[in-house]
Amino acid sequence: MRRALLAALLAAVTVASPASAAPDPSRDVLWAALKTCVLAKRLANRTFPCLSVDLGDGDRPGSAVLRAPGEPTHSVVMPTDTVAGLEAPVLRGPRGVAYWRAALAARPFVSDVLKGKLTPAEVGLAVNSARGRSQDQLHIHLDCLKPSVLKAVRAHGRHVGRTWARFPVPLAGDRFYALRVPEAEAAQFNPFAVLHTLPGARPDLHRTSFAALATPPGDPEPGYILLAYRAPSASAEDVMDHSCSVAAARGGA
Repeated sequence: MRRALLAALLAAVTVASPASAAPDPSRDVLWAALKTCVLAKRLANRTFPCLSVDLGDGDRPGSAVLRAPGEPTHSVVMPTDTVAGLEAPVLRGPRGVAYWRAALAARPFVSDVLKGKLTPAEVGLAVNSARGRSQDQLHIHLDCLKPSVLKAVRAHGRHVGRTWARFPVPLAGDRFYALRVPEAEAAQFNPFAVLHTLPGARPDLHRTSFAALATPPGDPEPGYILLAYRAPSASAEDVMDHSCSVAAARGGA
């Protein structure tokens, strides 16, 4: 059984790339790892090299969580089906809601590493644009947020409303639009769909990137703040701090 599983996993690494992928094979590394995880789950109920694999069912699409190599907290949530990026039309429907939920549920994979120095609510989410990402399989980044971003959201977050408006100050050097998602509506929220209402948005989202974080303690309307902007190589991942200096300031991991 072990030999058969090993052979199957090796074969999965060389599986055909997604049809939408670019010719550059380096952009398919995440896809290969993902297929390895899915096959391991199906054959042996194991998830390696992923942290978690949910194969889904008839009503719920599958997703997996993978740790970024060499980065103890940085993780990504991915669909187990082929989805190139946030610009994929399929994400405007129920699948977009499902992957958003999966990302929120996966936040403990970051906070647990830090042994109480960070709560799941302090873990941010981010998805980069087509030219701002390195891989052509949708992956939602999860990690600590930059102290400057947290400070700005504490100062200005309560002024974010339910319609897109410019966040008052730059975040990580970029000018974001911001939108509030009340806690009661979060389970049915679809960030991929609401991006199509972003001011000045084009019909496609190839130049769009977004991040999300929980409202800070004391906010009059708890929930989440969605941040988005458009640029040729938009990368909302810039609001993240993969060294997790916030946790280090509290005593480290």
